[in-house]
Amino acid sequence: MNIRDIPFGTTDWNAIEPTAHAGESGTAYWRTQQFGDLRVRMVEYSAGYLADHWCSKGHILLCLDGELHTELEDGRHFVMTPGMSYQVADQAEAHRSSTATGARLFIVD
Repeated sequence: MNIRDIPFGTTDWNAIEPTAHAGESGTAYWRTQQFGDLRVRMVEYSAGYLADHWCSKGHILLCLDGELHTELEDGRHFVMTPGMSYQVADQAEAHRSSTATGARLFIVD
């Protein structure tokens, strides 16, 4: 990744209005900033959230709070807890997220 043409700035994530994205169950609340081609998000999943699709977009994801379960389409399963991250390239491995208890994430894609 080559990050360019973004001047220094700060983001107060609490000042950004969240948008609601329904899952198969539960809801994801996104606070989103766009910097050229780079999307940066603070995402909160409600308890009982299950994604309604398999995602093939690349991400770098950091779990800040809660517990996130990430399932790959090939059946592998990973549990993310605070301080853990994952990274995956565009079109590399389809994945979907779920959480029984809720989770807060920082995501760059």
